[in-house]
Amino acid sequence: MNKSVSRPAYAASLLTAVLLCVAVTMPGASAWAQSDPNKDAAPTGKPADKGATADKDAKGSDKLPTLPPDAHVAQSIQLDGKTLNYTATVGTIPVRDKDGKTAGEVVFTAYTMDGPNRPVTFAFNGGPGASSVYLNFGAIGPKHIRAGNEGDSPSDPATLLDNPGTWLDFTDLVFIDPIGTGFSRSLVPEADAKKLFYTTQPDIEYLSRVVYDWLVTNNRLSSRKYLIGESYGGFRGPRITHYLQSQLGVAMNGVVLVSPYLNPTIEQNGDVSPIPWMVSLPPITAAHLERENKLTPLAMADVIAYTEGEYATDLIHGRSDPAATPRIVKHVTEMTGLDPEFVKRSGGRLEIGAYLREVHRDEGKIGSVYDSNVTSFDPFPYSPDQRLSDPILEAIVAPMTTAMVDFDTRIVGWKVDARYNALSFDVNRLWDRDGELRKGSVEDLRQAVAADPKLRVLIVHGWNDLSCPFMGSLLTVDQMPVMGDPTRVAVKEYPGGHMFYTRATSRDELKKDVTAMYAAH
Repeated sequence: MNKSVSRPAYAASLLTAVLLCVAVTMPGASAWAQSDPNKDAAPTGKPADKGATADKDAKGSDKLPTLPPDAHVAQSIQLDGKTLNYTATVGTIPVRDKDGKTAGEVVFTAYTMDGPNRPVTFAFNGGPGASSVYLNFGAIGPKHIRAGNEGDSPSDPATLLDNPGTWLDFTDLVFIDPIGTGFSRSLVPEADAKKLFYTTQPDIEYLSRVVYDWLVTNNRLSSRKYLIGESYGGFRGPRITHYLQSQLGVAMNGVVLVSPYLNPTIEQNGDVSPIPWMVSLPPITAAHLERENKLTPLAMADVIAYTEGEYATDLIHGRSDPAATPRIVKHVTEMTGLDPEFVKRSGGRLEIGAYLREVHRDEGKIGSVYDSNVTSFDPFPYSPDQRLSDPILEAIVAPMTTAMVDFDTRIVGWKVDARYNALSFDVNRLWDRDGELRKGSVEDLRQAVAADPKLRVLIVHGWNDLSCPFMGSLLTVDQMPVMGDPTRVAVKEYPGGHMFYTRATSRDELKKDVTAMYAAH
């Protein structure tokens, strides 16, 4: 993650969010997941041919120990006064290169229940470099840990509790860890791994095949199918949906994009375009309203109206209207509660990194880009640049890692000899941020929605998120044509930040909105 506080640096840091076209690639530049043809097709699956003894790790050095066979455990939770019985499975799906050789192993965590016509939902986090533990234990899995909110400590007990916000009562859940995250791993040298796994289109292709292979192996092709992706997983969402739909012949019924890294170029050209400042002002204002206990949908409707109206107009007028900038400064100061001199010097154009250091400066603290009301002490308060890693990331990786490793090895009994990567700096370092990535995934979103008149898309954000601000999705969706029912692509916001689901009330509201979407198709 980038520690600079400049706008370009913060744009780049979106790729490390947890918490950041269906083109045919050149031969050898992509990999695909493929189940062993001899693999038993039981509902929870059995181990595939690992192939690890003949392969080397991503650096081409020591041989890796074989991953254990798939493991299962019966579990239950109390939900709305009833007992929910389910099976938790931790297992692997091999990823093969063009010659059929195992090039990597993807580890998944599945929660399944007996019952007719159960939908299945596939979950991806982002980064690139984040495992799916954040959506699993933070948002929609049957178990939950408290982490990611103001006052939470990385050394707090990583205790798994029943999650009232789980989606398991209306859909089976499959959490997928891309190569290099969680326990998933490459079995080829680093240079090959970069081509096969750590670039935009091959990433979409092999993860789509993982979804396909899980469905085939578990006899679930006829089930209703959904996908949820967070941050860069929200970038993956439309592309995987479109690739499955058009190339692998598997159609999703619905897609939920959580704080998505959807339209990467929307924050560019801040010297001449009002859009970057229109994107950052509403979440900054939302954070102030929350501190004042005044954050409501009605208050945010007024903020959005000003942002899209007078604020945008005054920004565009610039010096052609001498009263424009003073008008902006006065209004932005009132909206955000920031020091008038700070707002004046910025011309009412609030740069994210500068704001995060300014908003809690009197307390000696710094705000998180994922939710500026979640803070930590700034250990370098006199440095011209931010030298602290993000407060939320610093606090959330440890409890999530502890909980997941304990769940896999002790509770499920999947005894693995490997390191767990909740957030892999190596994957983020190796990732090829090519032109394909900068195109975003709006084009695939439009094409997938156009091709399937029943496909529904729900884009959800926390009001306080500055890493993937909700205003970017609002502006993006407002420019899409209406294709049939205008509610098929909807944007919803909740109190909180990038991981707004760490707040119980927001997690419950998300569940209500998603339940309604699933019921519609």
